Parts: sequence; C-alpha cells; structure tokens
Amino acid sequence: MVQRKIIQWRKNQVKIDRFILDKQKFIDSKLIELVGDLQAPGHLKKAFDYAIKAGGKRLRPILMMSTYEGFSNSIDKVTHPALALEFIHTYSLIHDDLPAMDDDDLRRGQPTLHREFDEATAILVGDGLLTYAFQLISSSPNLEAEEKIYVIQQLSQASGIDGMIGGQYLDLKAENEEIDEYELSTIHNKKTGALIQAAIKVGAYLGGATPPQIESLQSFGYYLGLIFQVQDDLLDVEGDATQLGKPIGSDVAKNKSTYPKLLGLQEAKKRKSQYMEKAKEAYIASNVDQPYLLQLIDVFGNRSN
Repeated sequence: MVQRKIIQWRKNQVKIDRFILDKQKFIDSKLIELVGDLQAPGHLKKAFDYAIKAGGKRLRPILMMSTYEGFSNSIDKVTHPALALEFIHTYSLIHDDLPAMDDDDLRRGQPTLHREFDEATAILVGDGLLTYAFQLISSSPNLEAEEKIYVIQQLSQASGIDGMIGGQYLDLKAENEEIDEYELSTIHNKKTGALIQAAIKVGAYLGGATPPQIESLQSFGYYLGLIFQVQDDLLDVEGDATQLGKPIGSDVAKNKSTYPKLLGLQEAKKRKSQYMEKAKEAYIASNVDQPYLLQLIDVFGNRSN
C-alpha cells in the first residue's frame, strides 16, 4: 500500500512538473513578445528586457490559468489577465529590491535591476510594467467590457493600498518590532496573499465559476498565500542560495518579522502543514475538478526557490 502511494505520488509529481514547465514556457514567450513590441527609449527598453528575461517561477499566472482551466478549455480569455498579473508581480519585485525598500543586490541569480542599470531606471521600469499591465487588460480583444472591469478591479485592489502596497508598508514598519502571529499573517495576506487570491478569483470568474465556488476558491487562495510565505521564511533560514538565486539569511540580517522567528523553526513547519490541510479542504469545498490546483498546494509548500 505504501509503495503504491509513493509510485502514485511520483507520477503526480512528474505530471505537475511538466504542467508547470509547459505553462512557464508559454508565459515566458508571450511576455518576451509583448515587451519586445514596446516602443521605449533604448536604455529603458534594455532594462525592460532585462527584467522580463530574468525569468521566474511564474506561479501567479500559472495559478490563474489553472483555475480557469478547471471551468473552461480555451485559454484565450485568460491569457492577457495572466500576463498582466506577471507584469504586476515583476514590478513589485523590482521596487522591493530598491535601496529604499529591501536594498537587495541579487534577484533570480543575477544583479537586481537597480544594480545592473540604476535606481531611477528601476523605478521607471517598475512603473512602466504596472501601468502596462492595465493597458493590456483594457485593450484585450478577448474580454468583454464587464470582464475587463472585473479583472482591473480585482488586480488593482490586490496590488494597491488594501493589498500588496499596504502589506509592504506594514512589513517595513514591522522591522525591528515585536509583533504577534495575527499581525504577521495580516501583513502577508496583504503583501503576498492578495495577488494570489486575485489570480484565483479572476481565473474562476472568467472560466464561469458560480459565486459559491469563487468564495471557496478565494479561501483556497488565502491559505495558499500563507503557505507560500511560510515556506519563503523557511527557505531564508535553511534554503540553498544557489537554488534561491539570492543569499539566505537576509531576513535575519534585517531583523524582519518571520514565522520561524516568531514561532520557531519546527512550529513554523507545523503551521505550514496546517495551512496546507486548510487549503485542501477549501479546494474540496469548491467542487471544481482541477487536480493541478490540488497539486499546486504541494508545489507552493515544498518549493526550493
């Protein structure tokens, strides 16, 4: 019995790995194509290319597309929102790395954009990617007017003051401060979780999910965001710098509030396992037949970069 479970787990792992790789290739080719068509001044254009060609896991657009595919077979409708989401995520990383924020030197195994170019260029590239994301959605020929409004509302709220930006501010303010677990989860639900929830909600809505399904999937996204962040904190303690593409221990050096710091290493791992179970329960409650979503829980919770 145990042997059969191990064999099945390995088969599922191969399937999800192939699924993610195929999606990454598709997303990368579309992102590079879109950035290649931008009419930006020479030096700025090179910086846009640098930001996009650095690659990445592309987990947020994969999550949006996976959710959508639980309800619909054609991906035309979800493609532009998924690409726009990755532009927003890339902008946030560029700005997070700035001297005024996390002041990081490496991202995805290469110099951060402000190190490779300069700080002003990095700010402009981030601003450009954010604004272009909404231009892409609003001009998409594959979306109806109401769908454009919904996607723009969801992504702007998740990336704005009520979401990622507000979470980043709270995260910066929490450095060198003692906070409790509720405050920590609030920070990360905004900073990390909001865009993950938006990815799932948009994918479900565009695919034709019912309101109760969207509600259950939003809960799924809430726990998925916490899983992602706890694992991120764990990797900063015991990860491999060569796989992460950046030095480990940066959270400790900056005295950031993290789950291992607050709960201890073993308790943080236990909390991650609890969140993974909650995510599985929410997936089951959504009554959607998309096995890749279930497998993405393990991808988020056991990733090495």
